Amino acid sequence: MKTFPKPLTLEEEKIYLDKYKEGDKNARDILIERNLRLVAHIAKKYNQVDRDMEELISVGTIGLIKAINSFNGSKGNKLVTYASKCIDNEILMMMRNEKKRQRDVSLYEPVGTDREGNEINLLDIIENNEKDMSEEYAKKEDIKWLYTKIDEVLTNREKSIIVMRYGLYGGTEFTQREVAKILNISRSYVSRIEKKAIQILRNCAKCS
Repeated sequence: MKTFPKPLTLEEEKIYLDKYKEGDKNARDILIERNLRLVAHIAKKYNQVDRDMEELISVGTIGLIKAINSFNGSKGNKLVTYASKCIDNEILMMMRNEKKRQRDVSLYEPVGTDREGNEINLLDIIENNEKDMSEEYAKKEDIKWLYTKIDEVLTNREKSIIVMRYGLYGGTEFTQREVAKILNISRSYVSRIEKKAIQILRNCAKCS
């Protein structure tokens, strides 16, 4: 990782904050540059094998800029404390958005077709939107089918991963990384098992 400039002293920080309040854009740039070490320090907490550290620092820097733009020292709080929260929030928001996108994609992945040849995906089976009586009945039948097949055709490990990944049986939905930690296996292994299990369910749906 590249070396970042040393942080400002409290006296220097106050000087540049005052200058920035007076409209000095150069003072703002210095405040950002001299707090990049803080961004890197916080980004390390989220550094994972498949995560780009440069990306984390870029996102964290956005949080730092927001902090400097909105910081109010008159309340007695320190810039480093306020900026740390903003940097954390920005990185967490990015990760939550990524998780949501991954969930959206995975839930729309087809697992088979119904009797009329229409594609069935997990979202069709799990979603809780209000429907008319016939649709509600069909949904319950689909859920019953899914749970029966999960018990019949999946191994215990495959079942555990599918149940945890999609929050089935009213449980909590976990990311692949969280499942890997719970089962003490690698995330890539969780991904392989999940894909295999979904393929098995898809094949069963085609034969139904």
